[in-house]
Amino acid sequence: MRDIILVIDVVAAMGLVGLVLLQQGKGADMGAAFGSGASQTLFGSRGSANFLTRTTAILAVIFFSANLALAWFATQQTVSSSVTQSVTVEQPAAPQAPAAGAAPEAPKAPEVPK
Repeated sequence: MRDIILVIDVVAAMGLVGLVLLQQGKGADMGAAFGSGASQTLFGSRGSANFLTRTTAILAVIFFSANLALAWFATQQTVSSSVTQSVTVEQPAAPQAPAAGAAPEAPKAPEVPK
């Protein structure tokens, strides 16, 4: 489920970038008012602005909703608080040193069978 929402989030983000780059600024309205050919477009002189604005708003809602869902999924994961708490390592016992002042034991000679 998280992967599907992540794909939706990326697609919505790319769509938002594309739609924002397609939209004209406020200064471009003045040229359209004097008949620079904007009325010959697919949506009419103001139709494309309304369509692009609405589509941008819908994609923005999808983008923010997907991000909220991803944040919720991230907080619901149960992860151990520390790596050292979940791993226990037993160390072998260290060899004991001879007592101070005591002579080290001589190695025993192997027994010869008779």
